[in-house]
Amino acid sequence: MKKTLKMLALVMALVMVFGCMGAVAFAAEAKEGGSALNFTTGGDQGTYYGFGGVMAQKIGEVTSTSVTAITSGGSQANIYALQDGDAELAFVQSDVMAYAYNGERLFEEDGAITDFSTVGALYMEQVQIVTLDPEIKTVADLAGKKVSIGAAGSGVYFNAIDVLGAYGLTEEDIEPTYQSFGDSAEALQDGQIDAAFVVAGAPTTAVTSLAATSPVYLVSLDDEHIEALQETSPYYSKNVISKDAYGTDDDVTTVAIGAVVIARDDVSDADVYNFLYGVFENLDNLSHDKAKELSLEFATSVADVPYHPGAAAYYADKGFEVPVKEAE
Repeated sequence: MKKTLKMLALVMALVMVFGCMGAVAFAAEAKEGGSALNFTTGGDQGTYYGFGGVMAQKIGEVTSTSVTAITSGGSQANIYALQDGDAELAFVQSDVMAYAYNGERLFEEDGAITDFSTVGALYMEQVQIVTLDPEIKTVADLAGKKVSIGAAGSGVYFNAIDVLGAYGLTEEDIEPTYQSFGDSAEALQDGQIDAAFVVAGAPTTAVTSLAATSPVYLVSLDDEHIEALQETSPYYSKNVISKDAYGTDDDVTTVAIGAVVIARDDVSDADVYNFLYGVFENLDNLSHDKAKELSLEFATSVADVPYHPGAAAYYADKGFEVPVKEAE
């Protein structure tokens, strides 16, 4: 009996020792010497700006880094803002980030832009096809209709073209307009357009505001066409928008891409570390619905663009390894 008790005590002691070692290995601590950063997000009716502001405030409260969220024209504009030195951090769609890094599509004329690195993937952005017309039930029903497909050359524009293409439609098969989320919502409300593509995390402010005054309908994508889209554009993933997002009758099936934060390569390791520390160590205190969707597993899942060394350091402290951007 005494021998058994001694063995049990030894086991418990070892558990406590290794438990403490694990706590040290996976601890994170905010860095000193942070600076002031501009974080370019998106339009004031989109999720980027709303969530970006919440994160910026919390980072400033708990670290030596201060972050100011600023409005912008979205992903492509944010890439150029970093390149021009107008911001240090930016929100981008994962597909647009890859376009820039590889010099494709939006960036084909300018060539590859590679002076930025990944901070982390935060959540999925749904391709939302919004209408007030209950007779528009499928993407095919958009033929001949007035449809907002995002600003010309924007990430939303290419998402719209991709989705239309999966259904055998082109820009010429609709009457396109090129509007922001807020302008699209106003145009829908005024009856100037029949539908609008909105690519953002649901619920999105522009659509929520619209739903407060009119019944909103979202167009679902079927599995056959989602699979066809993924064959040519593998960065899309199947996604479901809950009926609770806007009070629709049913859940809506669509596709989504990742919302990623990137940083200029010359941003200090301490500042990038503090950005992630301020967000992931305070998930329960971020007053935004998107905070519930964040995870370190998803944050470390980006493969197209390597990670900033400051981000890699934070993730290492949390037990995750990511590909690191090498100094040029």
